[in-house]
Amino acid sequence: MQSTPAQSTTSAWRLQDAKAQFSELVENAMRGVPQHVTRRGKQAVVVLSEEAFEALQRNAATRKPKGMIEHLLAIPKTPVQAKSKGPASLDTEISDLDLQPREIDFS
Repeated sequence: MQSTPAQSTTSAWRLQDAKAQFSELVENAMRGVPQHVTRRGKQAVVVLSEEAFEALQRNAATRKPKGMIEHLLAIPKTPVQAKSKGPASLDTEISDLDLQPREIDFS
């Protein structure tokens, strides 16, 4: 979406438009609207107000585990239940779990 003087809350900019209208981009960011800038048609950067950036930094600092123990304790505790309820060996219980592999992008 390109910005025009009539549009003061544009949040998506092509790089060349962002350079040409940088003051407007900054004003929008300072109003609390993150400004997304694309480069060659792909998302490149987001311009935020200093206040929004500091809030993100504070949030990240409070959520970051301090060490290995804290990291392990921060793992969500969701019970894993096997499909079968009868007595079974460990191999059967593991094979009965409803596990889905995650997709990995190697590009």
